[in-house]
Amino acid sequence: MNNTELVKNPTKSFAKYVSLNVLSMFCFSLYILADTFFVANGIGSQGIVALNLALPIYSVLNGAGLMIGIGGGTQFSIALGQKDHLTSNKVFTHSFVLAIGLGVVFTVIGAGFPEQLATLLGAHENVMELTSIYIRTVFSFSIVFILNNCLLAFIRNDGNPNLAMIAMLCGSFSNIILDYVFVFPCQMGMFGAALATGGSPVISLIILSTHFLRKKNGFRLTRCKLMLQRFGKILSNGLATFVGELSSGSVILLFNYVILDLTGDMGVAAYGIIANIALVCLSIYNGIGQGIQPIVSYNYGAGKTKNVKRTLWMALTVALGFGVLFYLSGLFFSSGIIAAFNREGSQELIQLATRGIHIYFIGFLFMGLNIACTSFFASMAHARQSFLISMLRGFILIVPLVLVLPRLWQMDGVWWTVPIAEIVTFLIAALIAKSSIRTMEQNAQFTEQEMDLS
Repeated sequence: MNNTELVKNPTKSFAKYVSLNVLSMFCFSLYILADTFFVANGIGSQGIVALNLALPIYSVLNGAGLMIGIGGGTQFSIALGQKDHLTSNKVFTHSFVLAIGLGVVFTVIGAGFPEQLATLLGAHENVMELTSIYIRTVFSFSIVFILNNCLLAFIRNDGNPNLAMIAMLCGSFSNIILDYVFVFPCQMGMFGAALATGGSPVISLIILSTHFLRKKNGFRLTRCKLMLQRFGKILSNGLATFVGELSSGSVILLFNYVILDLTGDMGVAAYGIIANIALVCLSIYNGIGQGIQPIVSYNYGAGKTKNVKRTLWMALTVALGFGVLFYLSGLFFSSGIIAAFNREGSQELIQLATRGIHIYFIGFLFMGLNIACTSFFASMAHARQSFLISMLRGFILIVPLVLVLPRLWQMDGVWWTVPIAEIVTFLIAALIAKSSIRTMEQNAQFTEQEMDLS
């Protein structure tokens, strides 16, 4: 799709970009879900505990790649909307350097200190080895994880969402196949599950590299002076996305500590099931957010305020629709969801997870709305607003809630933490969005009046 279509027909662009990104991100989330399914059935409940303890490191890697990709992609698309191709190439070059640099740092940390990281994440003697193996293996693929997310964002912003979708689909399906092969026929256990996860972005990157063979490729590495200010803009614009991903991992880590104290390993296993389903739902919301980013950024750069506002309302409507679907699915199909990850048929696990799903899934009604608002502000390079919303739902509200509510309501307090945090965040995000749209419309009217006078 040509980028001019983003201005001429934003509704058609929304349908295409969002549908492709939702499908892509849903399949991308199968990385961890496939790991959980095969680990649960190939290793057992100890494997689920170890995998859930290690999940925050996946959130860090994914968040770092999205931070650079979304932050750089926003600057890139705004520059395209302004017809500034020199700046767009400089933005890509800086983003590429950041991706490689962060990848090297994470590789050194993960490969050199897996046991220390496992201890920090709450692993005890029974699951220390399994957790360390997963951390060391996944971190060894840090560069390709981060670079893959970076390229996906730039290729979407360059008017080629189809290739981004194909790359993510192929990477995700290869992960599922390799998970089965490594865990069962090859009997490689936790190392096999982690190796399958790490190998998937390699396949995705190979497919994405074909974009540079296109005649209409709109970006390339260019010789330019590396500027700290440009690095800062990329990171600040993508910071809200990183906070959103990091908060997912941090919430899992914090919840694990609280739950271990309340109910032990079985409670962590129950939360592991919910957390993995939540990652799938979250990926779909991220797909909506990433889908609107090129549309909002390009139209904002081109000064098309009405298109920007229309895109936000469409995103909120779709996000709410998915929220209702997720909530009803948890309400009526919780037993089937739990059974897929409960090889031993533990009744305690069934009781804990069922109660958790019925309460926790209320948060999905508001989570997508908050993520859409975060992406909306980030797409216009309004870093402060997007950062505030991410911090509210990721840390400012959820940390005190998870420390206080379990003291009042035990495990029910744990399950209520996310829904309450998302509801309060939405109320604040709605006020910020209303004020921002009013200001944007006033600025647009002022610009039109200036043009008429001239």
